[in-house]
Amino acid sequence: MYTTHNFRTKKQLKEAVAAGQNVTIYAPGLGQPKDNGTEFVEGPHYPEPHRWYAEVIVKDGIITKVK
Repeated sequence: MYTTHNFRTKKQLKEAVAAGQNVTIYAPGLGQPKDNGTEFVEGPHYPEPHRWYAEVIVKDGIITKVK
């Protein structure tokens, strides 16, 4: 599962969510992510090696919290 913006670090993702940006997620070729609840995301996007992983809370399709 990825965020729609290709964040290079988990810190960048946390800062974007804290700043109120509408960050959404998608699952390439794996179906649809939940609109509400807990999901797990990783980055940066393939084909680069993943360097970070995060548990996120999603509400109405938008990330509201990053753990």
